[in-house]
Amino acid sequence: MKNRLPDYWGPYFFRVLAALPLSAYALTATAQAVDDPWPALQQSYFSGKKLEAAPFIHLSAPIRAASGDQVPFAFSIDHPMTAERYIKSVTVLVDSNPVPLTAVFHFNPDSGKAEASTRIRFESDSPVHLVAESNDGRFYVNAVTVKASGGCSGPTAGADAAALAAAGKMKMALDGPLTLGAVNKAKLFIRHPMYTGLQRDLSTNGFRPAFYINKIDVSYNGKPVMRADTSIGISENPTIEFPFRADRPGALQVLIQDNTGATFRQSLAVGG
Repeated sequence: MKNRLPDYWGPYFFRVLAALPLSAYALTATAQAVDDPWPALQQSYFSGKKLEAAPFIHLSAPIRAASGDQVPFAFSIDHPMTAERYIKSVTVLVDSNPVPLTAVFHFNPDSGKAEASTRIRFESDSPVHLVAESNDGRFYVNAVTVKASGGCSGPTAGADAAALAAAGKMKMALDGPLTLGAVNKAKLFIRHPMYTGLQRDLSTNGFRPAFYINKIDVSYNGKPVMRADTSIGISENPTIEFPFRADRPGALQVLIQDNTGATFRQSLAVGG
């Protein structure tokens, strides 16, 4: 997987270069805008890999969204999640966004299922490609197209100090009672402005510095069940629903980190 800076985004994009990891940037072969960015993205992130079309990857998103800054998006993959065979990573790319790499979700057999739901941003109408990698080295792909705009560079309003003070606050809840020996679902709510670095502050007309969550680690009874590497494509105040397998009562624990290096923790006792 190659990491190079793009050479075709508008000048405004470079306001966030210093704040974003190199893995966020997609390669393109030309300085001209292209109608279909997917071939360049595929070459950049999955060079030399065969991506197999996978109807068993189920994607959920509106055909047309009222706003590009809070677009519901979910995936669920019908694939075994055993010690022998499982989906180990899921990459979400919004092809036409200034930073296409939106998130990489990491799963393991204790996840129970490779699925998640959240809200993501769209700067313009775009396909969303989801690429799942299995532990045996195979890559599967599916895509859905959403019509939406302005989610990455739209102006922001509100009290900046209040948003910064609340950043990192979390709560969790189970989706129903804990069922032992089965796959359960939990929802994580995070307060965070998720500034993209491309948004103008309406009060000053300047650009707000990029400020976003870049890691989410979830464990159950000390065992990892889901990890997400996230970028500016995740919406403000992220909500993420995820599965986990429970063999006994215990505790869900979450550790998040933002691009400043700050970390925050939360835990939830379940089934006790």
